[in-house]
Amino acid sequence: MTPFLNRFARMALLGSIAFAPTMAMAQATVPAMVAQSDPMAMFDLLPLQPSGGSGAFLAGQQALDDLRTDEAARYFNAAAQADRDNPLLVERAFIALAADGQMERAVDAARHLLELEPVNELAEMTLATQALKDNDYAGAEHLLDKVGQGSFTGLTATILRAWALVGENRKADADAALDSLSRAGLDDFLVFHRALMAEAAGETDEAIELAGQAFEAEPYIARMTEVYARMLANADRFDEALDVIAQFENQGLSHPVVTLVKQKIEAGEHPGAFATSPQIGAAEMFHGIGAALSRDGSFDLALVFLRLAAYLDPSGDVIALTLGQLLDSADQHDAANAIYDAIPLTSPMKPTAVVRVAQNLDAKGQRPEALRRLRNIVNSRPQDIDAVSVLGDLLRYDEQYLPAAEAYTKALELTGGESPSDWRFYYVRGIAYERAKDWPKAEADLKKALELNPDQPSVLNYLGYSWIDMDKNLEPALEMIEKAVEAQPQDGYIVDSLGWAFYKLGRMDEAVETLERAVMLRPNDAELNDHLGDAYWADGRHLEAHFQWRIAAFVDEIGDVRERIAKKIAEIDAGETPESMEEAGSDATKTAEAVLPAEPAPDADAGDNEEYVVRRGDNLWTIARERYGSGAAYQLLVDANRDNLTNPDLIHPGLRLVLPQRP
Repeated sequence: MTPFLNRFARMALLGSIAFAPTMAMAQATVPAMVAQSDPMAMFDLLPLQPSGGSGAFLAGQQALDDLRTDEAARYFNAAAQADRDNPLLVERAFIALAADGQMERAVDAARHLLELEPVNELAEMTLATQALKDNDYAGAEHLLDKVGQGSFTGLTATILRAWALVGENRKADADAALDSLSRAGLDDFLVFHRALMAEAAGETDEAIELAGQAFEAEPYIARMTEVYARMLANADRFDEALDVIAQFENQGLSHPVVTLVKQKIEAGEHPGAFATSPQIGAAEMFHGIGAALSRDGSFDLALVFLRLAAYLDPSGDVIALTLGQLLDSADQHDAANAIYDAIPLTSPMKPTAVVRVAQNLDAKGQRPEALRRLRNIVNSRPQDIDAVSVLGDLLRYDEQYLPAAEAYTKALELTGGESPSDWRFYYVRGIAYERAKDWPKAEADLKKALELNPDQPSVLNYLGYSWIDMDKNLEPALEMIEKAVEAQPQDGYIVDSLGWAFYKLGRMDEAVETLERAVMLRPNDAELNDHLGDAYWADGRHLEAHFQWRIAAFVDEIGDVRERIAKKIAEIDAGETPESMEEAGSDATKTAEAVLPAEPAPDADAGDNEEYVVRRGDNLWTIARERYGSGAAYQLLVDANRDNLTNPDLIHPGLRLVLPQRP
């Protein structure tokens, strides 16, 4: 089980509608909320393994980490049966059952857990959720009334309690419960739920006012748009409702549920309330928090919250898609596909679910079948922008670049091609054309993408790198890549592009420094390691160059970089300047042809440097990884031990190395 206490300390509570079709949607955030006393933290504080069933316990842990929740539930149940009075085992079984959606069994486990451990907020909240589902609002309120607000689960339970109070027709008490959370910095999240509670209580004017506040704060969130438009249209304010949807769509956004509401409004129909019951409202709360947990990386607990949401609202197809998306992120594609397949054919989310199934087939190595299904979807629903877009992506991944470009062209015909969000279709079509060696079309598309989104780092990087690689527009290209790095300084590929630009311009000191940073960010990328090797060679650091090329060849999974490196080394052995050196700027070529004297090794006793005696099985990469946290830092060892290293690839047991401090 993952460390809950650490997670809660950095988690953002608000999760909006988590499903995002291929047309990307922005996500909402709110101030972070720190857990102070969550009892579930005991999972990671117990110093001993359970006394019985330890094999099943460990297997269950691994299965839950992998989100193989059916196996986790089976293993933890076996462990708990072997030691039924162990609260840790019972709690783990409860979590696994809930994460797997076996809610009735999870409720039984929660009840047994509370017999062993009277205070467990998640178990109490789960029992309260069952009571809420059964319309036992007083029972739910009673279970939650004693849960404090000093933890993440306690804060969540307070919102659930407010929904139970709404079910008891105690709207004023529900408002008071939410007022008590204001100190937690959750006002943006709470105003949305206040709107839903007012709607459920029949207080239409208050609901519309609060929904308007929520929409104004986050007009790019589909759920906010849907709820506000529904409320306005239900009050016969159709023009205002359509204006709300227009504001959403004018940002280049779309979503099936928003489109469905729009169609009903345009037909003069009332789209109906969103929060038709406390169960629907509470389900939306669990859904939003589950989405936030998922984005935070707390996948197992996210599954629990999303399963609670689906338990309260079994027909919530958006919730189902969020569940499937989370399982997909853990490569549990079969489990995700089972969820997608269960979405009814009449649901507006079904087309997206079908596309997801095709994507999962591709992820499982069944690309021909995935492409066949996507083509069938596009043929039967030619206006399905998501299917068209994903078809283009899979064709591009399959190196069918011209058919991919045709798919993106179809997507642009559907969208009109002038929306700010259309930058992506021009960008990926530009990539397809570039790979198909039609640079004029590629360049035109990349420029159009920048026209629609001038600060988009990926486009700035791709166009700038392409110009650099063709020795074209070098200074403007460098400015573009620098702008991209400023926007995404932790993107190893973009940092590599900047380093390669410096290399092409003959600015070797900057090239080496920047490419080293890129390799630090992506140490297992063959292309980046090859670039750094070229820069080392051009800078006269031939030992490091050879070692870096060896790393590049070792991590190359496809083989093209390995082949390129073999050719490069063969040219060097023949006394020739490698072709890649000839492509660099004149300063680089001059430097590469010179043999620079080796720098003296630093004194092993100087400063805070330490000494390390090489052991059997060591290499510079593993030593650097142990010492500095990254094998890519091996060059620090090379620089500090030049007198001892005739070949960085060959170090022998007993060799004494200086371990310098990391700069």
